[in-house]
Amino acid sequence: MAELKRLEPIEAAKQFIFKHFPNCKGALLAGSVVRGEATDTSDLDIVVFDDSLISSFRESLIDFGWAIEVFAHNLNSYQYFFKSDYESARPSLPRMISEGIILVDKGVIQSIKKEAKQLLEKGPEKWCEETIRMKRYFITDALDDLIGSLNKNEELFIVNTLAQITHEFVLRTNGHWVGDSKWIVRSLNHYNEQFSKEFVEAFDTFYKTGNKDKVIQIVDKVLEPYGGRLFDGFSLGKNKLN
Repeated sequence: MAELKRLEPIEAAKQFIFKHFPNCKGALLAGSVVRGEATDTSDLDIVVFDDSLISSFRESLIDFGWAIEVFAHNLNSYQYFFKSDYESARPSLPRMISEGIILVDKGVIQSIKKEAKQLLEKGPEKWCEETIRMKRYFITDALDDLIGSLNKNEELFIVNTLAQITHEFVLRTNGHWVGDSKWIVRSLNHYNEQFSKEFVEAFDTFYKTGNKDKVIQIVDKVLEPYGGRLFDGFSLGKNKLN
């Protein structure tokens, strides 16, 4: 028997909604296929709004020839995730809704899209001076570990930590959303493509050669406008009795 041809993304998504959520108030197709960045392993990210649902849920399944990730919400539950994403500075759901292609809309999608767009444009909550100081200390601590390390195996994971916390620092101090995994580079590109190139090159050089110099330089470059490395005088949770 001949293998069935996989449906086009939008058609597959529409048929999925018709099959699994025929009475939903709205649905969107988001993710890499919408952004034109799909690969052979890409799935369909589908956001559904169904007021019959008691609570939100996420589900992964295969249907219509696609791996499908479903993010299902009622007409109130999505707001919890908007708030959570805002607080973590990782706007996963607002981004999906803002960029999503409308599959179904029974009068609810446009207002939710507007909420998502407004949140994305607002940007994450600004860090206070105390938070910046604390983050400087922990970046300095990891950087000192890298500089002093003589163990190549340990250095791999120290550098991983440095990449994560340094990208967070530069983006949050400049009022930008942060990311995880592939979204680290995407978020850095959105902030400043030249800096992103330097950042990637520094860590790539380490992974290829073991040379730490460019990593040290890029971390110091990020910290410098805020006072540079911090160790002496840092205190966390110290209280005194009157």
